[in-house]
Amino acid sequence: MKTKGKAILTALAVMGMAVQGGVAADKETVKVSLFSWPGYGFWFIAKEKNLAPDINLDVQIIEDPYESFGQMAAGKLDVTSSTVEYGPIAADSGVPVKFVTYTNPSTGTDKIIMSPKIADPKELKGKSVAVLEGGLTQIFMGIWLENNGVKFDEVQYVNVVMDDAVAAMVSGKVAAGEFWEPFGGQVLESLKGSKVMASSLEPYFMKTALLGDGMYMSDSFLKEKPEAAKKAMKAYWDAVAWWKAHPEEGNKIIAEGLKFDVKDVENVIGKDGKWLKGGIYVFDLPEAAKFMGVMAGDPPLGWKNGEINDHWKLTETWWLKFGLIKKEHPIDAGVSFEPIKSLAAELK
Repeated sequence: MKTKGKAILTALAVMGMAVQGGVAADKETVKVSLFSWPGYGFWFIAKEKNLAPDINLDVQIIEDPYESFGQMAAGKLDVTSSTVEYGPIAADSGVPVKFVTYTNPSTGTDKIIMSPKIADPKELKGKSVAVLEGGLTQIFMGIWLENNGVKFDEVQYVNVVMDDAVAAMVSGKVAAGEFWEPFGGQVLESLKGSKVMASSLEPYFMKTALLGDGMYMSDSFLKEKPEAAKKAMKAYWDAVAWWKAHPEEGNKIIAEGLKFDVKDVENVIGKDGKWLKGGIYVFDLPEAAKFMGVMAGDPPLGWKNGEINDHWKLTETWWLKFGLIKKEHPIDAGVSFEPIKSLAAELK
């Protein structure tokens, strides 16, 4: 009888594992990408802490954001975290990708650094500067150049990801560049005499919230799997909330996911779950919802409700100047408000 009982228990255990395996296999897999930046690392917390129990988060690092957008258009990727300027480009070129929420305004981590060989910004005319073409770094550089007597098209833009940008700057291949931490610090440490000429903490960039991070989803994911889209976004905001309550452990998880030193993560998002002046301001869900204009009230640091609308117009203005878009588009052409609107409604 004991032998028979053990056999029955073993069979039940196997059946239980099979059922559990079936449930796991049936869960929706959501493919997420980010590039190596602490402001996107909350996805690693969401996965590590199983904050999206109804979906499988497949999180990968893709350093070139345009590769992520290409994979989204091809149906190979559902979500990406990147900087916030791509919506107008997607709308103009017909790429089936939508911006869905602003997540982290830059409040000092982005810097323009100039070579020690250059004494005055006007000396940059005809020289090469490092940016991510089609990214906020290019707009930041263009605005700074024009504020210092150099037309935005009087320099040569070198399109490089951050690791390569650091190498280009240190080797002298470029005379200036836009860098965020920890890469800006690497330039300043490695290239003696290099100097910070501007940062995202300056009043104009703070007021416009030009420099910041956001989340994108593919059109097919939004249309065909709206519940999975909502759950994925909720997992992200739940991870932010978890990090704010457990910043030390959260920073270690992010550092491990990015293969960064914990110190480099702390230099961007802080040690205590609060705003790190000189780094970024990590929005929570209500703050983001107010910035996106889907929840009453004003977001922090002097921005107004629905600030994303002015942000859209500003980035469109610069993409027209750079020739990356042919015409203006309504914000709905490149932004889907539905996931965050639905989540915000549940807070009321």
